Amino acid sequence: MDSIITQGVAIPRLGFGTFRMPGVDAQPAVESAITLGYRHIDTAAMYENEAAVGGAIAASGIERSEFFVTTKVWHDQLGPDALHRAFDASLRKLRLDHVDLYMIHWPSRDMDMAATLEALVALEERGLTRAIGVCNFNLPMIRRAVEEIGAPIASVQLEYHPFLSQAPMLAYLRGKGIPLTAYAPLAQGRAANDTVLAELGRKHGASAAQMAIAWLLDQAGVIVIPKAARPESQKANLDALAIHLGDDDRAAVAALPKDQRYVRPPFAPDWDATAA
Repeated sequence: MDSIITQGVAIPRLGFGTFRMPGVDAQPAVESAITLGYRHIDTAAMYENEAAVGGAIAASGIERSEFFVTTKVWHDQLGPDALHRAFDASLRKLRLDHVDLYMIHWPSRDMDMAATLEALVALEERGLTRAIGVCNFNLPMIRRAVEEIGAPIASVQLEYHPFLSQAPMLAYLRGKGIPLTAYAPLAQGRAANDTVLAELGRKHGASAAQMAIAWLLDQAGVIVIPKAARPESQKANLDALAIHLGDDDRAAVAALPKDQRYVRPPFAPDWDATAA
């Protein structure tokens, strides 16, 4: 498995997402993923499955150092004290002595960004997380975090799939050496039913969903964290690592609509904002 080195940590380029796998039901799915070879596991306090993820890691018998574990703080706990309490709760549920990446899950309109990022850095300095990152920041927010505040952002996690362009964000992040982690890489299941991706898949002996993952992995500086509950889907996502796209494939995906954003909670930032 290829990894991307960022802020001194190596993040496997294909991870295992656990969104919408709440409670103990998540543990068998995570155990299956680990058995198949996944070592990058992505969870969050809001997913309500950190205990299941921790249980699966413990049950695997695999050395902790083999795993890259990401978790996240929810947007109503971004004050420094609340953030530290949230982190402690996550760590207890995960049954770990540290995480590899701790992220702001969503920005809050009233957060003190500098204070929140300083609280994340404090966790890193104490060895409780190896790296810090942010999710769902728009471009002006990222610029402020990186250029004004100077936060050592190891990754930015965003919705990214064949139907949504992240070109301006990718250009900026590549210029700063920061990888983009693509969540909802299958467009919440829509990629699996896309006729263009299906046609490309027939050429490669692959499914439409596998082509969506391969398209993301084909791009420099992109990490992908698809969710899959069934072992056969987990394996299919891993098998996408072996697909190599040609220029015709890239052109076909480039021609798909690129304005389809499916994750739009009421607290999301202004995605169209371009200037600080």
